[in-house]
Amino acid sequence: MRRCAIVIPALNEASTVSHVIQRAAAEDDCDVILVDDGSDDGTAQLAMNSGATVLPLADRLGAWGATQAGIRYAVANNYPIVVTMDADGQHQACDITALIDPVITGAANFTIGTHPQRASQSRQLAWWILKKLSGLKHADITSGFRAYDQKTATLLASEPASILDYQDVGVLVLLKGAGLIGAEVPVEMRSRATGKSKVFESWAKVFIYMAYSTVLSLSKRGSAHRYTKAREVEARRQA
Repeated sequence: MRRCAIVIPALNEASTVSHVIQRAAAEDDCDVILVDDGSDDGTAQLAMNSGATVLPLADRLGAWGATQAGIRYAVANNYPIVVTMDADGQHQACDITALIDPVITGAANFTIGTHPQRASQSRQLAWWILKKLSGLKHADITSGFRAYDQKTATLLASEPASILDYQDVGVLVLLKGAGLIGAEVPVEMRSRATGKSKVFESWAKVFIYMAYSTVLSLSKRGSAHRYTKAREVEARRQA
């Protein structure tokens, strides 16, 4: 069994996907899983040509829905570690080894590849407010460049995580509520080769994102505790 699955959600990333997959596939003992979220520009074919396993979605689920589909595939196939990264070229495959090291050693259940310097004014303000509301302490709460151990990935593949629309604050609050330990790993991030953030492109979208994340963050605390207790009861029953 390979040591990790690298899950890459993608929607119309034909200009960058081949380069991203080729670099990721060069990592030792890692398989690349490209989740195609309804692309119509040849992204899926380019990904297959570059050696990735491609999971085509019947309907567009958004970044988190596509990511969760990849995580579910990895859990079903018993990968001990799941790495998530973007298809737009921001995240660098050369940082994957550093990202998964705390997970391999057991120092953390999950890690976040952080590069706070990338944050715009609107992003910094959103981070500050959401950290105050959610109690999160991570420096970069919106980075999608992460590594999860099997326990964490199993939680993220479960029903309590399915209600999420974003892969950042809600996910982190869910993991915190479940008592899972996170660590931050400094990484390099490049500017997007094409496109722009769908959340931080305007103050109106930032406000909507913050309102959604705030409500979801508060509701997820209880959901995580209930899910964890249910798993403990089931484990004792099977013991």
